[in-house]
Order: sequence, then structure tokens, then C-alpha cells
Amino acid sequence: MNTEEYAELLNTLYKPSVKTAEIVSVPAMRFAMADGRGDPNTSKDFEDAVGALYAVSYGIKFLPKKGAAPQGYFDYRVSALEGLWDMPQGVEYTLVNKDKFIWTLMIMQPGFVTQELFEEVRDEQLKKKGIDALRRIRFETYEEGLCCQMMHIGPYDAEPASFEKMMKYCEENGYRRMEKSHHEIYMSDARRTLRENLKTILRFKVIKDI
Repeated sequence: MNTEEYAELLNTLYKPSVKTAEIVSVPAMRFAMADGRGDPNTSKDFEDAVGALYAVSYGIKFLPKKGAAPQGYFDYRVSALEGLWDMPQGVEYTLVNKDKFIWTLMIMQPGFVTQELFEEVRDEQLKKKGIDALRRIRFETYEEGLCCQMMHIGPYDAEPASFEKMMKYCEENGYRRMEKSHHEIYMSDARRTLRENLKTILRFKVIKDI
């Protein structure tokens, strides 16, 4: 993946409409990932995982400043933080049960990043910054395939309204949601953005009804 292909990928998958849902085909992409459980608002594991993911992601981006640009490197912007969200079997999927969340946080990596390069940077960041959560960060290819997505504007707790619009769009266009889990992509920095202005891409896997 060169710089043009990387830019096209971001434009296709990370800039959905605010007004309506859409169907997209999400290819296999490489991510730095961290797993955890619990309410993201109160979980230190969640906070530590975010810090570890950014540490390794920026460590890779700034390799040229150390004179260690890997083969195929191109200048790029570190991708947005993303999250896969699920609940244990038998637990109702509602905001009331935030403490039961099963999550995977992740940041997409450019195509030139290899397993070896990732591990080298992760280990270097662990020595440099001492973030213990870096030990839990892994490098993995993730492919979603056919999905419905939409840009949600506003607080995270208001997401159900956007999910309802997405479900209606699927029903009207012959698609069916495959599973209760969903994907969020955080296009705003929650620490610096008013809750009503937060931009979050919502996505879930679908199948075309025959």
C-alpha cells in the first residue's frame, strides 16, 4: 500500500455521510490491538491501552527522525483510535451494562508495517516509556467485509438513535445485521471536544438478503 492507496482507503472508509447510512466493503487491514473488559469511563485498563496504542503508533511514524525509515515508508497521519464492542453471551446489549463491555481497541497501521517492525518499536517504547500495557499490544490483520456505517454526531450515550437509523436503512435496502457487536471509530478527541460535537463512525457487519 503506497501513499495514494492509503489516502484513498481513508477517504472511502473514514468519511461517511452524516445524513444517512451507507454500505461499504471493508478490506483486510493491519492494526495495533489491545483487548479488555469493563466500562471505558472508569477502567484504568482502557486508559492504559489507549496510551500504549498511541505510543507504538507514533513510534512507528517517527522512525525517519531517528534515521531508521523502514522500506516502503511514506509520510502519513496516525489513524484514528477505533474500538470493537461486544457483550458476554446472555447479557443485554444496553448502555446500562457498560461494566460488562468486552472491547478491543485498535489503530490502523500503514501497509509497510511488518510484524518484526511492530515488535521492535513496541519493545523500544516499553523500554523508553515503561508503559506496562505495551506488553498486551498485538499486531493483527482484521477484515470486516460488508458493513453498514454512519457518522454519529453527539455524545456516545446518544448512539442508539443513530443505530436505529442504520437498522432502518438496512431493512429498506435488503441488508441484515449479522451480530450484536459493533465497531466505533473516534474522529474527535473526547478530551478537547464538546460532547455535542463529537464525531464517531458507527459500523456493524451485514449480509445481503437474497
